[in-house]
Order: sequence, then structure tokens, then C-alpha cells
Amino acid sequence: MAIDELSECVCALGFVLGDATAPTVPFLIELAGAPGVPCKAELLDLLESIYRTDQWHVAAAAAGGPRRKGYKDQPGWEVASRAAVLAGRPVIEGLSDAVQPDVAEAAQALLRAFDEDLKFPEV
Repeated sequence: MAIDELSECVCALGFVLGDATAPTVPFLIELAGAPGVPCKAELLDLLESIYRTDQWHVAAAAAGGPRRKGYKDQPGWEVASRAAVLAGRPVIEGLSDAVQPDVAEAAQALLRAFDEDLKFPEV
């Protein structure tokens, strides 16, 4: 399935972001909000994974900060990606009352993640 391949490119293993993730997020949000897209729930699940990801922050903190062991840019990828997902909140709110239960549930789960006020580990 194409969404699986896309997921591995922008959020590998469901918790590792790359430098292309943040620029990809607006496209994912646009797809999720577009009529006739058959994989909206999967897109919303991917967006939630992106939003929750803090792997680079955790790794940088464990390595002694972002300047140690090559973790200079990666925490910034997570910050930018989380901000990009959050910027799509109006679209996600619109999907939270979708007719399809799986889409509504996935949108509501992502909105709950927004409300959790997730903090990145200190690096």
C-alpha cells in the first residue's frame, strides 16, 4: 500500500523523522482533508505518529546534547514537524466529526495528542 511506503519515508518505524518530514506534512494534511481520499484514517494515524515523535530529542539528550555524536540538526526536524502537524489543526478538527467512524476516531485521537501538551526531552 502506498501509504505504508510513504510512512516509512517520513516517519520510519513510526518514531524516527527525517529532514523531509516537516515539508511533507502540509501535503499529508491536504490529502486527509480532500474529498474522495480512501486512506484518511491512515493519514491521520501517520500525522499522529509524526506529532508524538521525540526520538531525536531522546537520543540527543542521552548523548549529552545536540552537538554530541551528530545530533545537531535532528531535534530541529522534530520541532518543525510537530509545528507543521499542529498547523493543520483546522482540517483535523473538521475531520473529527466525519461520517466514517475510523476517520473521526483517528482525528479525535490526534486532537487529544494536541491537548496533551507534549514536551520534548531537554537536549
